[in-house]
Amino acid sequence: MVTIVDYGIGNLRSIEKALEHVGADVLRTDCPERIAAASRLVLPGVGAFGACMAEVRRRGLDKPVLEAVARSVPFLGVCVGMQMLFEESEERGLHKGLGILPGRVIRFRHTYGNGSMLKVPHMGWNALRPTRASHLLRGIRPGAHCYFVHSYHAAAVADECVVATCNYGLDFPAVVARENVCGMQFHPEKSQHNGLTMLKNFVEMPS
Repeated sequence: MVTIVDYGIGNLRSIEKALEHVGADVLRTDCPERIAAASRLVLPGVGAFGACMAEVRRRGLDKPVLEAVARSVPFLGVCVGMQMLFEESEERGLHKGLGILPGRVIRFRHTYGNGSMLKVPHMGWNALRPTRASHLLRGIRPGAHCYFVHSYHAAAVADECVVATCNYGLDFPAVVARENVCGMQFHPEKSQHNGLTMLKNFVEMPS
C-alpha cells in the first residue's frame, strides 16, 4: 500500500493513477493517524513552497510525516514535495521545510557563467545524469529524459544525498536519496516510461 499525503494542493489524481498503473494499491488521505502508520509514503507538490508547507502544517501532517520517516518507511517527495524535504526555501520569502535532508531551495537565475539567457521556469524534457547507484534508478540509462516544471531547485545538498543531477544553466539535484527517503524534482507521472519505471522502483523498494 502506498499512501499519498493529501494536503489539498496540486493534481493528486495524476500521481495516484501513475502509481496504480505500476501495480500499487494507493490510499490518498489527510488523516494524520493513517499517514503516521503508513508503510510507504508519497508527498507530491505543485505551486509555491511556502503555501505547500503552510497547508501541511495547518492540517497537522508534518509531525506524522516525520514519525513515518523515523520508522524507516520508504518515502518519496515529488517536485515541490522533494523541495519540502530540505531545511528551507527562499521562494517568496524564507520558509522552513521539513528538514529531513540538509540543503536549501533557491531560484534559477536567468544567466550563468556561459552568458546564455535561460527561461525561468525550467519547463520541459531534460536529461538525468546519475551520480551513483540507486534502487530508484534501476533500468534507467544515463541521459534518460524526464519532464520538469520548476523555478526553484535544491542547493548546498550533501554529495551523498544526490543520486542524479540535471543541467539547466548549472547542475542541480534531480534525484536525491538517503536511507529510506528519496525525492524527484521532475514529475514522474508526466515522464512516460522513465517516470513510471522509477515509480515502480519506489513501490518495490525494500522497507
